[in-house]
Amino acid sequence: MSQMPLGLKVPGLEEGVPGVPDAIHCAGGVWGINGFAKRALDVVIAIAALILLSPLMLLTALAIKLDGGSACFVQARLGRGGRAFDMYKFRSMHADADRMLQELIDRCPASRAEWSMFQKLRRDPRITPVGRFIRATSIDELPQLFNVLKGDMSIVGQRPIMLHQREHYGVHIEGYEAARPGITGLWQVRGRNQLSFQQRAELGTEYVRDWSLGLDLRIIVMTIPALIFSTGAY
Repeated sequence: MSQMPLGLKVPGLEEGVPGVPDAIHCAGGVWGINGFAKRALDVVIAIAALILLSPLMLLTALAIKLDGGSACFVQARLGRGGRAFDMYKFRSMHADADRMLQELIDRCPASRAEWSMFQKLRRDPRITPVGRFIRATSIDELPQLFNVLKGDMSIVGQRPIMLHQREHYGVHIEGYEAARPGITGLWQVRGRNQLSFQQRAELGTEYVRDWSLGLDLRIIVMTIPALIFSTGAY
């Protein structure tokens, strides 16, 4: 699927965010946000999750194939250091999703305004019946465990953004590009899709500024009830 730069609102901050330059300076090393300890935890969790969840992933792939089309899709996202990488997801949308979105945005001002604020639609006609379930439960994100093993992503980090969204991140892009994006993060446990684009950018900056292994572990634990109750998911 292509990325469509439809009406994003710029966060609007023009000056540096306090604490972020120091956090970036300390991002390396054994115990830094890009250090060995975090990377080792990522690999261990990703391997264990893939072993444990492989039956679920196979059943999901089969259900999507029966729904028509490929089971997975690959989309370019912005990673650490501003480098693009291919992010894997289970397909949750119809094959012609880009066309469907553009037609909806063109004819419906309310949908255009919602997309502008959240980059999400609560009643998204592009999503398939199977896709609605796997998005609500975050099963669609499971292929990103392979991204973690490749080193493109972390288990915990900032929400991975599309390439065209970089220019709309304002001062928050410095913090975003300082570390690998994550499968889960503060955005997942503090509202998920109910958050505006600006709020997600701000949470990313907060994550980089306040990072510790303890914070990662707390986010992982908090992600479990968020997934069970589908908090902020649609």
